[in-house]
Amino acid sequence: MEVRKSMVSPKVARPPTRGQFTTLVTLALVACAAPAPEPAGGPATPADASVTAQPAGEPASTSPVDPAAARVETGLEVLLRDSLHLVRGRRVGLITNHTGIIPATGDPAGVASTIDVLHRAPGVDLVALYSPEHGLQGRAEAGEKVASGRDPATGLPIHSLYTTERKPTPEMLAGVDVLLFDIQDIGARYFTYVWTMALAMDAAGRAGLPFIVLDRPNPVGGHLVHGNVLDPAFSTFVGLYPVPMRHGLTAGELARMLVGEHGIRVDLSVVPLQGWRRHQWFDDTGLPWVAPSPNMPSLASATHYPGTCLFEGTNLSVGRGTPAAFQHIGAPWLDADLLARSLNDRALPGVRFEAVTFTPEAPGDGKFPGETVAGLRFVATDRDRYDPTVAAIAALIEIRRAHPDTLRWNVAHFDRLAGTDRVRLAIVGGAGLDEIVGSWPAQVERFERRRAAYLLYE
Repeated sequence: MEVRKSMVSPKVARPPTRGQFTTLVTLALVACAAPAPEPAGGPATPADASVTAQPAGEPASTSPVDPAAARVETGLEVLLRDSLHLVRGRRVGLITNHTGIIPATGDPAGVASTIDVLHRAPGVDLVALYSPEHGLQGRAEAGEKVASGRDPATGLPIHSLYTTERKPTPEMLAGVDVLLFDIQDIGARYFTYVWTMALAMDAAGRAGLPFIVLDRPNPVGGHLVHGNVLDPAFSTFVGLYPVPMRHGLTAGELARMLVGEHGIRVDLSVVPLQGWRRHQWFDDTGLPWVAPSPNMPSLASATHYPGTCLFEGTNLSVGRGTPAAFQHIGAPWLDADLLARSLNDRALPGVRFEAVTFTPEAPGDGKFPGETVAGLRFVATDRDRYDPTVAAIAALIEIRRAHPDTLRWNVAHFDRLAGTDRVRLAIVGGAGLDEIVGSWPAQVERFERRRAAYLLYE
C-alpha cells in the first residue's frame, strides 16, 4: 500500500471504558478557545506525496451505498495491516481521544481503542499520550480546561493540549521518536481537533519528529464545501487557517494542505482510509458513531453545526444540555412560530424550519438552565442540497428583524466563529441574505482549486 507523504526543509457505539483517563478542571471559559499565536514561517512549496492505501475504484457518485458493501477501513486499521513499519522500533507519542477506535475483531458490536491496540502491537513502543479539547474521554465541556495525568490502564503519561498549552512542548516530546494523530473530526472550521493537529505538526517539525495522521472520514462528506473562508486577521483556535466553515476535507487531507499551502514544515505521512469516497456521509461508512464531544451526539447535529455554531456568539442557546444540540436554537423570548414561517417562506434548498420548545439541562454554556426555551429546529430534508451556513445567516437576519432590541452579540466570540467581523456588521446594518453570502461561492471556488492537489479520495 502507498502512504501519502509530504516533506518540507448510523451505528452507535459507546466509547471504550478504559478507566478515568484525566482529571477535569472545571473552569468557566467561553465555549471557544483564546486566540492562538500566528503560525510561524511562510508558505511552503508543495512537495511530493506518498499514501498507504490510495483508494481505487469508480468515480464518486451520489447513488446510495449498498448496505452489504464492505465498510470503510480507518487509517489505524490500514496501519496495523500493512504499514506498521512507519512506527516499528520507534518510541511513539499518540494524540487521540475516545474517538480513536476501531471495530473489535470478531465482535460486531464492540470497539477497541487506538491506545490499547497500539500498546499491544508487536514492535510498537507507545510511550506518551496527548489529549485535545474535551479530554481523553471526551467528557469535558467546551472551553473547560483539562489537566494532564496518567492512563491507569497502560501507565502512560497523558499530556493535555487543552490547558495553558495548546501544542506539545519540548518537554512533552522528550523521549518520543514519532508523533501520531488519530481523532475523529466533524468537518467544520470551528471544531478544534484539527487545530490541535496543526499545532502539534508545527511542534513536531520544530523538534525534528515525523508526524503521521491516521485518517478518518469527514462525517458530513468531502463533496460539499460551504461558508466563507476565514480572514487570517481573525485566526484563533476555532479557526487557525483560512478554510471555509465547512471545508470538505479529512484530517489527513487538511494536514497535507497545511504543509503545502500554509508553511508548516514537518515530515508528514498520512495513512489513508480504505474504501471511502468523497460523497459518503458517516452513516454510509459502516463505522460506529461515537459522539466526538459532549454536545455532538449525532450525525444530524454535525450536519447543522457548520451553521448553527454561529449562534454560540449570540444570546441564543444552541441546545447544549439537550439530546439535539446544534439541531435547534432558541431563547425564552423567541417568537419561534413567526421565525419558522418567515424562514420557510424563503424556500432554502434542502431544509425546513419548525417551531419547538426545549429545556437545557446543565448546559455547558450556562444558557437558560432548566428553563423552557422557545426554539427553532433546523430539519435537513435533502442533506446534499442543504447549506447550513446560509440557513444560519438567514435565521440570524430574521431573528434580528423580529427581535431587534433583544438579540445580543458576544462580539469577539461571534467574529472568531464567523472568521470576520463583516458578517455581524452586515446583519446589524440590515443587509439582505444575498448581500451577505453573495461572495461566498467565489471564496469556496478559490479554496477548492487550492485544495485539489492535496485530496486523497475521489
